[in-house]
Amino acid sequence: MVKSPSRTRPVSTTTAARHTHVSPRCDGCMLTGGGVVARGSQVCQDVDIAVRMTTDALRTTGYVLSPLFATIANYLRVDHPEQEPGGRFAAAAAKAEEMIEALSRRVRAERPVRGWLAVFLMRRSRQLTGLREIAKFAWLPVIQAARRQLLLIGEGLVARGLAERPDDTMFLNFDQVHAAVHDGAGFREVVAARRAEHERELRRPAVPGALLSGGTDLEALIPPAPAEDGVLTGMSGAAGRATGRARVIRDPAGAHIEPGEILVAPTTDPGWTPLFMTAAGLVTETGSPLAHGPTVAREYGIPAVICVRNATREIATGQLITIDGGAGTVRLVSG
Repeated sequence: MVKSPSRTRPVSTTTAARHTHVSPRCDGCMLTGGGVVARGSQVCQDVDIAVRMTTDALRTTGYVLSPLFATIANYLRVDHPEQEPGGRFAAAAAKAEEMIEALSRRVRAERPVRGWLAVFLMRRSRQLTGLREIAKFAWLPVIQAARRQLLLIGEGLVARGLAERPDDTMFLNFDQVHAAVHDGAGFREVVAARRAEHERELRRPAVPGALLSGGTDLEALIPPAPAEDGVLTGMSGAAGRATGRARVIRDPAGAHIEPGEILVAPTTDPGWTPLFMTAAGLVTETGSPLAHGPTVAREYGIPAVICVRNATREIATGQLITIDGGAGTVRLVSG
C-alpha cells in the first residue's frame, strides 16, 4: 500500500507478486507452525492490500500449489546433513550457547552480579527475538479483510457499469471509492492511467533505494567506492565465507537453487525463504542488517552480503564467486 500524506494517490501500486512463504522461524511462522495453507496470510509483498493472500488463492485458482511444490523440491535437493535446515539451526544454537558461556565465565570472574545479569539478558534476547514480527503478523488478517471488502465493492461497481474489473478499486483512493459507491461517479480514465503506470513500473529492472522529493535517485549522486578489480563491495549482512556458483534470481516463482549455489537477488522477503534451504550464501542489491534476507541467512548459518549495487547485472548465473559476509565483499572468481 502506498504510504503518502496525499489522498490523491491510488490505494495501491503493488508489484502484485504472489508467492508462498515457508520458514520455521520467520515472520510469525512460530505462531502457527509454519503451515502455508493454515496461515494463509504470508506472501510476497503481503503488507500491500492489493496482493492476493494464500487463502484467496485456494478459494479461486489454487495457484499456491505450484510454489509449494517448488519448495518441497528444493528441500529434497538437500542431500548433505550439514545443509539440512534443522541441522543448521541446531549448530547455530549450540555455537551461540558456547559464546554465551565463554562470555559468562569472563565477566563473572570480575563482576559476578553484572555477569549474571548480562547472561540473563542475552539468553532472554535469544528467546524473545522471534516475537519482533508479531505486530506485522497481527495486521495481516486486517489487511486481508480490507482487501476482500474492496473487491466486493469492486464487484458491485462492475455490476453497475462503473468499473471494468473488481480490482479497479485498488487504483482509487478512498474518497474516489466513496464517490463511486454513493454518487455513481465514474473513474475509468483514472483507473486506466494508474493501471498503465503500475504495469510500466513492473517492468522496471531495479527500484532506487532512496529518492529525493524531486524524484532524484540518491544513489546515482554518490560515486561508488573504489574497489579492486573483480571485487564488488557491499555491506555485511551475515558473517562467514562461501564460494560457489551464482544463481541470479529476480522472481522466486518457480525458481530453484542447487545445493551449494549462492543466491543473487535484488532483494528478498518471506516469499524467498524456501530458496535459502539449499543456498550456500546470499547477495542482494538492497537491504539492511535487520532486513528479512540477512536475518534468515543468519538463522540458516549462511553468509550474506547486502547493498551490492547492480549485483544482478554484474554477476551472471553459473559464475564462480566468493562472498565474505564479514567484509561485505563479493569476489568474481571466474566467468
